[in-house]
Amino acid sequence: MPNAASDVHVDLALHPQHPSAVVATLTGTQLHTARATLASESFRPVTDTTMLLVRIDHEESHYANIAANLLRSAGITVHVTDQLQEEIDTEWTWANHPMTWLDRDGIRLVSSEAQKIHDDIQSGLLAIHLHADDGHTTVAVGTYRHADSVHLHGEDHLRVVASSYDSPSEAIAEFERLHGDAVRPGPVPLTETELQAAQALATISMREAAITADAPVEPPSPDNEVGAGVRGRPRQP
Repeated sequence: MPNAASDVHVDLALHPQHPSAVVATLTGTQLHTARATLASESFRPVTDTTMLLVRIDHEESHYANIAANLLRSAGITVHVTDQLQEEIDTEWTWANHPMTWLDRDGIRLVSSEAQKIHDDIQSGLLAIHLHADDGHTTVAVGTYRHADSVHLHGEDHLRVVASSYDSPSEAIAEFERLHGDAVRPGPVPLTETELQAAQALATISMREAAITADAPVEPPSPDNEVGAGVRGRPRQP
């Protein structure tokens, strides 16, 4: 019996406008395994044959490399562009990372948890009730669907769960006590990094729609393009 994955090809490339995001283009007849494997590393479907990996910690190349190895182990042919391979081979560091006691793996673990919080908020799994500026960073209080309420501290790849509570009322009351007049209603406004991530997904969606309609695609304004860093230099948090 032939391997169902043998005719499947996955091309991995850097996003055309969002430098750290990775686009996966799938070809073949049986794409279920490829889609599931890419999804396990947080690639999101854009069309039936396109998936996108975009993160708030700019670690897309690291996770794309993991996905590529998993795909190959499943018998799927993978092509990685030279530009993406260069990013994979470059070991970035964060400039002025506040958690100076962490090694590279520890930093990635913190970033991964921050990414999960971001994804939970974007998907509606975590509803944010209030937010505030504590003088150093952004803090917020929210409740997980069918789970605990939490206080969040930090932004982007540094956001963490600071404390957990049994009920929204307890969490909100404590948040208001701690932050007083700085408390503002509703979710935290998106950071520049989060806006760029949303823009990357929208750009790929528009590009696919334009290709289907045989129409030109307008690139995003250069003012909105921010890279993950310069090769050989540390990333800025």
